[in-house]
Amino acid sequence: MKLITIFFISACLATAFAQEPRVPHGKIERLPDFTSAYISSRHVDVWLPDGYAGQKKYAVLYMHDGQMLFDSTATWNKQSWKVSETIHRLSAGNRIKDVIVVGIWNGGATRHADYFPQKPFESLAAAEKDTVVKQLRSAGRTNAGFTPNSDNYLKYLVLELKPLIDKKYSTLQDAKNTFIGGSSMGGLISMYAICQYPQVFGGAACLSTHWPGTFSVLNNPMPDAFASYMQAHLPSAENHQLYFDYGDQTLDALYPPLQRKIDDVIRAKGYGTSAWITAFFPGEDHSEKAWSKRLAKPLEFLLKK
Repeated sequence: MKLITIFFISACLATAFAQEPRVPHGKIERLPDFTSAYISSRHVDVWLPDGYAGQKKYAVLYMHDGQMLFDSTATWNKQSWKVSETIHRLSAGNRIKDVIVVGIWNGGATRHADYFPQKPFESLAAAEKDTVVKQLRSAGRTNAGFTPNSDNYLKYLVLELKPLIDKKYSTLQDAKNTFIGGSSMGGLISMYAICQYPQVFGGAACLSTHWPGTFSVLNNPMPDAFASYMQAHLPSAENHQLYFDYGDQTLDALYPPLQRKIDDVIRAKGYGTSAWITAFFPGEDHSEKAWSKRLAKPLEFLLKK
């Protein structure tokens, strides 16, 4: 329960840290309090690499939990993904294509509902939905009922944010140069995004994907619901790429058997090594520190020149 409480605090208090992040490489341009017709307003931090120039075209990586990506001095737990450092290192080695990163802040108290894949939840029987809501209530994620808002969150990304980014910045706008990524619930919504909008996103990076949806695997229908949804909706392996990973400590201790079931689904859908990676990191926990150490792996896979 202590771990769950920590993650609840992180989701709800992160929005209080409005300091614009400082980065050792490139620069951040903030779109403050970006207003949406679909979700609550939130900051968007756009990272541009050193030498960004309008005459070049850049791939775009959309990342969730944007307040945790760049600057550990501005985050609730003093950790970050170190995105600018990792991309700078890979770019200096000519190992990835030119890319900008769009860091979308989470909505604090709305984070779980925004990132929870809606259609798998809606596929449940009424009693199963009640079980999920009770588990979320016991974990402090809701005080009453629970309704996922992820369809609206994805509409915000696709219909509002992406058009603005493509207009304001020099981007490659096709799916093969548009990627989405995140960790934990951010991994879930990244999986959901590429399934719901395969014409928009060509690749998804899903780190420490939170397959339980709640915080218990006992009597929990969500892992099977996610697997069934993916069986029906995963896009073609011919022009999409999937990256998943997981550790085995703290919250990640729940994931190994669940990820193996998902891997069976992905394999059955025809994904081979050129289109799909699932990586296991023994001894790694559920934290930005852990994700920063392995961020290069999905970046090299998705953004390979």
